Amino acid sequence: MSPTHSIIITGGNAGLGFETAKAIAGDKTAMVVIASRNPQFGQEAVDRLKALGGHAAFLPLDLASQESIRNFARIWRNAGFPPLKGLICNAGMQNVAAPTKSAEGYEMTFAVNHLGHYLLIRLLLDDMEQDGRITFISSGTHDPKERTGMPAPVYESAETAAHDFEGSRNAGLRRYTTSKLCNIYCTYELSRRLSASGDLRQSSIKVNAIDPGLMPATGLARSWPAPLRWVSRNVLPLLRLVNNNVHRPETSARRVAAITIGQDAAPGGRYFSNGKAARSSDVSYDESKACELWVASAKMTGLPVEMVERTQS
Repeated sequence: MSPTHSIIITGGNAGLGFETAKAIAGDKTAMVVIASRNPQFGQEAVDRLKALGGHAAFLPLDLASQESIRNFARIWRNAGFPPLKGLICNAGMQNVAAPTKSAEGYEMTFAVNHLGHYLLIRLLLDDMEQDGRITFISSGTHDPKERTGMPAPVYESAETAAHDFEGSRNAGLRRYTTSKLCNIYCTYELSRRLSASGDLRQSSIKVNAIDPGLMPATGLARSWPAPLRWVSRNVLPLLRLVNNNVHRPETSARRVAAITIGQDAAPGGRYFSNGKAARSSDVSYDESKACELWVASAKMTGLPVEMVERTQS
């Protein structure tokens, strides 16, 4: 069976991203496009998906470089893939070492986890077909009430988040939780703007965010010191015995697929946790901060604030 639509998964070569790619590739009508930095790992993931009988392809994407994101959009547009049905914003990083900068000079965690996905969505929005789906992989760590052991997010403004270079492990973890809050701000703001669009295709697109739960040893801990990486691999999985939001990547992947290609996507503008729609953190519903983040992100990426047909990349 030939694929009739495409699903792009950022960071789809490993961890949750690859397990989600496997779950979606089981649908023979879907072309799974793995978007990641490393061509070798990306192609290996594609080969594994094809060996399982799925349709898959790799395109290079570095979310830390706006030039790379724009190149991705151009390549996608000319590659002849089936129409774009879904975009899963999965790739992410957590840096507890010395803070680093993106190609444009923004703090790397903010640049990769939020700003890069914002730009990618804006550039691909015109390519998305009727009833398209956009899924953000967020995290329960954005909500202090979840008591995840992570520092609470601190969001004052996009400019502050983009230029937060405080050098401590706790600051690195705080930047991560803040970026996950940004994912939810972006989910809700994009959903509002799409719903209010006078364009029927745009208004049909559904946007949701999901907390996949704690998934030990999926790669986020790679910047941690060696002893903590060992704990992540060997001790954290035991939390499944006492915490019902600790999951295997395969379990979370099925849930991501359900809100991307399944019925759970509608009505959109929702946050999912532990397999069901849930309330996100209290601060995540601050529409003024979500709007400020949207406007500032447009400025940082050189895009107009308002979404228009045929956005140029």
